[in-house]
Amino acid sequence: MENEEIAVWFDEYGESILTYIVMMVKDYQQAEDLTQETFIKAYRNRQQFEGRASVKTWLFSIAHNVTTDFFRKKHPLQHYLGLTSAEVDWRPLPEQMMELHDQHEQLYRAIQQLKPTYRHVVILRKVKEFSTAETADILHWSESKVKMTLKRALVELKNELMKRGVTNEIYLR
Repeated sequence: MENEEIAVWFDEYGESILTYIVMMVKDYQQAEDLTQETFIKAYRNRQQFEGRASVKTWLFSIAHNVTTDFFRKKHPLQHYLGLTSAEVDWRPLPEQMMELHDQHEQLYRAIQQLKPTYRHVVILRKVKEFSTAETADILHWSESKVKMTLKRALVELKNELMKRGVTNEIYLR
């Protein structure tokens, strides 16, 4: 695997991974750094890519691990307890990445209120549209855990959206 292949992967998946990480860490600059770290790790560990999963799934798995490590280092107790950091403010993405009307913004903000495991599974399954199997690979979970966690997360997301006055059925499925 050559440097050109990593560059192709970055061109193809970089923005999607950046968006995923931004939704997790809620800080655009930090997400850019973690995205860069993701691709550096992919480059350094490229010989470990065996092709059992798609390149996209492998890269998202690295992004998930990089993000999880970031939270472990920054807020170890909060990460262990599954709490969200109160000191990390939600910051909107630059305009070129985010042209959401009010309900989309409310959906994004509601997702941010979910505990990290719920947030991960909702973003991967419903926002990034990974399959259950791909999500399980990325999160290092069983498929049944992905299904159960997603079911619970969607209930919590629906409750959060209803608290915000969002009643559009498309968001409450």
